[in-house]
Amino acid sequence: MPLNPAHIEIGADLEAVARRAAEWILAHVRASQGRFAISLSGGSTPRRLYQLLAEPPLREALPWPRMHWFWGDERFVPWDHEDSNYGMVRKAMLAHVPVPPQNVHAIATSGDPETAARAYERVLKSYYGADRLDPARPLFDIQLLGLGADGHTASLLPGTSVLDERERWVAAVVQGRPQARITLTYPALASSRYTAFLVAGADKREALARVLSGDRTLPAGRLKPQGELYWFVDEQARPAV
Repeated sequence: MPLNPAHIEIGADLEAVARRAAEWILAHVRASQGRFAISLSGGSTPRRLYQLLAEPPLREALPWPRMHWFWGDERFVPWDHEDSNYGMVRKAMLAHVPVPPQNVHAIATSGDPETAARAYERVLKSYYGADRLDPARPLFDIQLLGLGADGHTASLLPGTSVLDERERWVAAVVQGRPQARITLTYPALASSRYTAFLVAGADKREALARVLSGDRTLPAGRLKPQGELYWFVDEQARPAV
C-alpha cells in the first residue's frame, strides 16, 4: 500500500484511536505559544475524542483560554438539532470546559446557506487577519477530519460543484444530501500545520485504502494539506496490506 508522506497509527478500536488522538492534540498544544486554532470534524467518530478532552486529566492539562475552536463543516440545522455538529461538540466537550465564549467560532445556521457560508468566511478571515491565505502562515494549527464510506471529508461530497472551488474559503452545499450544508473548501482545509483524519469502522476500509493509494477521484484524496498529515485508524478500518 503506497503511503503518502503521512503518519499512520493503528488503534485496536475507536476508544484507542480517540485516546491516541487526544494525546497527540495535547502534545501539540503544549509545544505551542500564543493562540491555538483547532478546526473540528463532525459525525460520530470524533465524539469520544471530544469527551476525553473534557475529562480529567486532559481537561486540567489543556490551556483553554488560548485555544480557539472552529468547524470544518456544519449541517444547516439549528444548533439544538440532533444533527448539528456544533451541538454534538458542545454536549461532548464545550459545555464541560472553561473555554471563553469568544473562542468558540461556530457556523451560524440562520437565514439561508449561501449567506451563512459568506458570514463564516468573514469569521475565518477576521481571525486570520487577511483576505488571502499565505502558505507560510496556516489558518489552523490542527485540522481534524473524518472520512465517509463514499470518500467524502468535511462536506466535500462526491459529484458536487464545491470540489472545484479554489477561491472561496467556505461554501454552501445544497446537493448530495437531504440537508444543506456549510463546508470549508480545499484551500481552507489545507491551510493547517497539522491535519489528522480519524477513521473507524469496516465500512470505511475501502475508501481509506483508495485514499492512501493516491486515488484522487475521491474528495478526501484531493486534499493536499500544507503541513504534516496524520491518520488515526482503528483495526476495523485498516486496509489489507
